[in-house]
Amino acid sequence: MANISGISVKASHTTMRVLSVHEQEKLETLLRENLNPCNLGILLCLYTGLRIGELCALTWNDISDSEQILFVNKTMQRLQQLDGGDKKTKVVISTPKSECSIRRIPLPDSIYHLLVSNRKSGDAYILTGISGKYLEPRTMENRFKRALANAMVEDANFHALRHTFATRCVELGFDIKSLSEILGHASVNITLNRYVHPSMELKQKNMNMLSGLFAVK
Repeated sequence: MANISGISVKASHTTMRVLSVHEQEKLETLLRENLNPCNLGILLCLYTGLRIGELCALTWNDISDSEQILFVNKTMQRLQQLDGGDKKTKVVISTPKSECSIRRIPLPDSIYHLLVSNRKSGDAYILTGISGKYLEPRTMENRFKRALANAMVEDANFHALRHTFATRCVELGFDIKSLSEILGHASVNITLNRYVHPSMELKQKNMNMLSGLFAVK
């Protein structure tokens, strides 16, 4: 509850969209059958939980072949600039504001092998495959929405991929501390409160554990 001048206002909580397993399967099928740099980027986010700005700033140099690890050390955003009184915007690539956002993410075998088979020159951006040519977050958001429509999956914003990744990890029994560090969170509480959305299937599975607690006589 927020209190302003003696008036209490109940804070609203927006439910973040999470793709169901069936929706994720439909989307992944489309992405793999029409593999291009953008679709590869979407797949990468489904299996790493990258933020859209982190994905857009990612180059092939950020993937270690020897360690099978993805390095996250920069992000891309469009910022407003004041130039002679006119409001203009500019794409900026910089280090993440939070130190915990700078991280190393182990890559699942399937995604790693997909990346290796589509690898470009080291300084090329992953989303374009070209050195010096990037795709900004707003454009990537539009490409993602187009992919959803083509896969006949209900609309969502790009950040839903991050929530979907976290939810799948919880459903698979991931250690929450490990998940928190992979997502680049400052604390486990942020992961639990913002990014963990147990499905009804998982809740049912957990509840069914009670059935075997005592022998029925």
